[in-house]
Amino acid sequence: MPNHVCLGATLGCTMAMGGTSKLMVVVPHMTLTDGKLAANIMDHLPFANIMPFPICQAPANPTVIAATAAALGTPTPAACVPNTPVPWVPGSLTVLLDNMPALNKSSILPCMWGGVISIQVEGQVTHQIP
Repeated sequence: MPNHVCLGATLGCTMAMGGTSKLMVVVPHMTLTDGKLAANIMDHLPFANIMPFPICQAPANPTVIAATAAALGTPTPAACVPNTPVPWVPGSLTVLLDNMPALNKSSILPCMWGGVISIQVEGQVTHQIP
């Protein structure tokens, strides 16, 4: 059974280079998991919940397009600008947090530039949810 995800979880992206990001829970759901703010699938907003990764190599990212153009067509990674307008999927199938599925480690978040964000470290290891 996967662990419940909370504030400070470590995120990875298939298009990121050079590191990870952290999940922020800015709208407190008033539910704690292991003493930290618990997350649900609606915690997906760029720069509010999803912090930028160090470098992005997604060809559709506007910063990568600009850097590649400046390099005369040579593919050039650039700053990450997360574009995550849709919620995490699937979330917990049985546990709701503020009337939305709770976020668990098996959830993923598509970035519109082409990457897929996943949860590498949940932020806590004591509370499991289906």
